Amino acid sequence: MDTSPADGHLLGDLVAYLDASPSPWHAVATAARMLDDAGWEAVAEQDRWDDLTDRGYVMRGGALVAWRLPDRLASSFRLVGAHTDSPGLRVTPRPDSRLAGFDQLGVEIYGGVLLNSWLDRDLALAGCLVLGDGSEHLVRVDEPVARVPQLAIHLDRDVNERGLVLDRHAHVRPVWGTGIGRHDDFASWVGEQAGTGTPQWWELCLYDTQGATVLGADRSLLASGRIDNQVSCWAAVSALLTAGSSDGHASLVALFDHEEVGSGSTTGAAGPLLETVLDRLVRAAGGDVDDRARIAAASSCISADGAHAVHPNYLERHDQAHGPIVNGGPVIKVNANQRYATSAATAARFQRACETAGCEAQVFVSRNNMPCGSTIGPLTATRLGIDTADVGVAQLSMHSARELCGALDPPRLRDALVAYLSDG
Repeated sequence: MDTSPADGHLLGDLVAYLDASPSPWHAVATAARMLDDAGWEAVAEQDRWDDLTDRGYVMRGGALVAWRLPDRLASSFRLVGAHTDSPGLRVTPRPDSRLAGFDQLGVEIYGGVLLNSWLDRDLALAGCLVLGDGSEHLVRVDEPVARVPQLAIHLDRDVNERGLVLDRHAHVRPVWGTGIGRHDDFASWVGEQAGTGTPQWWELCLYDTQGATVLGADRSLLASGRIDNQVSCWAAVSALLTAGSSDGHASLVALFDHEEVGSGSTTGAAGPLLETVLDRLVRAAGGDVDDRARIAAASSCISADGAHAVHPNYLERHDQAHGPIVNGGPVIKVNANQRYATSAATAARFQRACETAGCEAQVFVSRNNMPCGSTIGPLTATRLGIDTADVGVAQLSMHSARELCGALDPPRLRDALVAYLSDG
């Protein structure tokens, strides 16, 4: 979509990133293009890392780790972590069914979805196909393909009084045809759309066809799918490309997959991907196990993910003293029970980065009578033994098919991350 000059260059870049990244695999591909255009080199995990580039990255499925290294063994790591996945609907391996004259797609609910937000939306399709020879191909059908129709109010008379009740298996099955405009089974159809031939397997997301939009009479809001957490992915990669080189520390960005379902995978924050990359970077620079431990002890990490903004219609859901507002600046997220990894020391470090960037920092603490979500922060801190702060952009409608944040906050988060990665 078009943004006016008042929206700024950074906001336009973010809108382009969101629109180009309807799945974790596309989010990684978009980040890789940003890195390629800035002179970073793709590095294969299967190769030896004896002669390693100082600006490089590795990709694995829906995950990416990128780095900028000093010209000698690093004194510390400055890490920014985020995640590429978002809650939504995934196409099942055997999705074809036909009921009451409709062709329907089988879907599996991925993560903590606000199910009602997926009703009555024109849905497109994107993800990864795997062919019989094992080759993998990105696919994106960027046009209305499917829709989850809501039951008419005439057949659900008290829905507005008692609230919408959805059976997660029976009521969230999209329609994608009627058989009049004849199409083949789903596998043949998606292979034709991708130009690959029929795939054997796939990992495919449905997504809202409406792109990212700057809205409001003052154009101060940003609405889009996947704000949680592709805003942080964009801010992290953009910050890495902008931050100045260091003669001491190494700057890294890690974009993980599967955060919304617990991070337990080879591409998730609970897996070994980032730890392995850090080990190999140290060894490539001539370091040993003792150097690795010494560097980790001097390192720090920012876990960047969405934060809950105060909702004007539900003020009682926030602690009065810790309620972030949209366009109020990046949010430091604190939880004494370690649902967030922030400590007093790491909060102070990020607050200094915000001050350097010329923006205010806000603070979020969940109410005691409401459960607190979590992030990759505690997982990363536990696995790596690196002090971590959880931060993010305040937003509404988290885990909806279409989320909302302030238009000023993502660039501010990006600028704070630039300051953090550049700090001497």
